[in-house]
Amino acid sequence: MRKKIVAGNWKMNLNYEEGVSLFSEIVNMAKDEVVGNQEVIVCTPFIHLSTVAKLSENVKNVNIGSQNIHQAESGAYTGEVSASQVKSVGVEYVILGHSERRAYFGETDALLAEKTNAALKHDLKPIFCIGETKEERESGKFFDIIKTQLVDGVFHLGKEEFAKVVLAYEPVWAIGTGLTASPEQAQEVHAFIRETIANQYDAETAENTTILYGGSCNPSNAPTLFSQKDIDGGLIGGASLKSRDFLEIVKVFNA
Repeated sequence: MRKKIVAGNWKMNLNYEEGVSLFSEIVNMAKDEVVGNQEVIVCTPFIHLSTVAKLSENVKNVNIGSQNIHQAESGAYTGEVSASQVKSVGVEYVILGHSERRAYFGETDALLAEKTNAALKHDLKPIFCIGETKEERESGKFFDIIKTQLVDGVFHLGKEEFAKVVLAYEPVWAIGTGLTASPEQAQEVHAFIRETIANQYDAETAENTTILYGGSCNPSNAPTLFSQKDIDGGLIGGASLKSRDFLEIVKVFNA
């Protein structure tokens, strides 16, 4: 059975003290309220990683993710952080290919393939994001866009390596806009992603791949979204900055 995951992406929010305080609230709530086998991942700015990784030690099903890495091992890349550096402080996951990285920093699928390789080399599990813009959705080309992102970003991996990847479908038009893909729209794309994986690898690999939904997911719409056959959790933005909202989303999988 594939893993159910709720991952929080804090983006560029919270100073050091605010972040540690929020994470402490999340950990304490998770200890008391999470009764399922779902995994909770919190992806923080770099300044928090070392501290929150220590706070998550010995806490069942709570792990830490980085929001980005550089593709190189080391070198003269001022302001960047490598996979080995974030791994050294206890990080387990890394978000790659988020639409904001693609749009604002010009990250291409080819570059993201390099970052994926760097992550896996250092035993970081990629949360690899794919999704279409509003224009691509309206033009009807979104399936082609998503397939290209998969092929060029992660399908170079062998089956064993690909099994370590978590995918996150984020309709770019629904990120930070208050818009949300309908459960039917989200399920349609998740099913397409799973079918595409089966065609690339095999049915077993597709069935075992965790695919998250990202795009204005909140405590109100999470139950309906997560009830869809091929949606295995969420990559949560704004709601992950409020401990109660975030835990209510996590607890959708308690039953």
